[in-house]
Amino acid sequence: MKPEGRLHAAPPRRPGQDPWWVRWTLTLAAVGVVGLLVIVPLVSVFYQALADGVGTYWKNLIADPDTRHAIRLTLGVAPLAVAANLVFGTAAAWVIARFRFPGRTVLMTLIDLPFSVSPVVAGLVFVLLFGLQGYFGPWLRAHGLKVIFAAPGLVLVTTFVTLPFIARELIPVLEAVGADEELAAVSLGARGWQVFSWVTLPNIKWGLLYGLILCNARAMGEFGAVYVVSGHIAGRTDTVPLRVEKLFQEYNTPGSFAVASVLTLLALVTLVVKVALERRVAVVEPEIPPDRTRGGES
Repeated sequence: MKPEGRLHAAPPRRPGQDPWWVRWTLTLAAVGVVGLLVIVPLVSVFYQALADGVGTYWKNLIADPDTRHAIRLTLGVAPLAVAANLVFGTAAAWVIARFRFPGRTVLMTLIDLPFSVSPVVAGLVFVLLFGLQGYFGPWLRAHGLKVIFAAPGLVLVTTFVTLPFIARELIPVLEAVGADEELAAVSLGARGWQVFSWVTLPNIKWGLLYGLILCNARAMGEFGAVYVVSGHIAGRTDTVPLRVEKLFQEYNTPGSFAVASVLTLLALVTLVVKVALERRVAVVEPEIPPDRTRGGES
């Protein structure tokens, strides 16, 4: 009789050794979902915008004074909101990353609040605060100030909905970098602004740029909160997203898609800059030593 053969356990299967039908099924499913939900709508926007020719496309963008005003208003509101978040986000991220104090968790939760609150609800809250019948309404009216149904209200709500982007990008960067270099600079006699300009800013520049890009993209595309506080007044408080919606309601399909293509182009440019920045960070940024990841706590 021959001795029984030894049983050998099957070697573990690596990810690359999955059956071919599994790999192809998952790949085709991913490509199909991306194509259906991203590529098809993207192509459709430009197809509809250029359906009547390039001349009509430019006419819909340039000849309509309300559309021109909406573009100018958006290009004015978005930078102001981004600038406000640049100051607040940098300061909040530095405080949260460098200090441990009562209410720190509450502050971090409040920064994330715009992610969980509907923009429409946020716009309604600002109307209840700054409207004529709101909490600050009588004082604003007595001093001749107008917030709701005016540009200041658009800047306020846009700043609110974009509040977390810069702070949330900088907090993990500052915590990872630590405070060793900043403390060394202070010990050598550097002042606060010098420490920030020469030490802190170079360490967080890529995270800051990344947050600015995301914040600007969100600011230009905001619809819900702006819709509530703007009053939807053509030629006065309509931004580009509101103008797209109004043109579509007026059955001006080529005009609405022409204006929508502007936002789409801005989104594509933002995506290209984001990808280029990520590659730049991966190549330029050195790895942070493990012993510095816990620095900066006080």
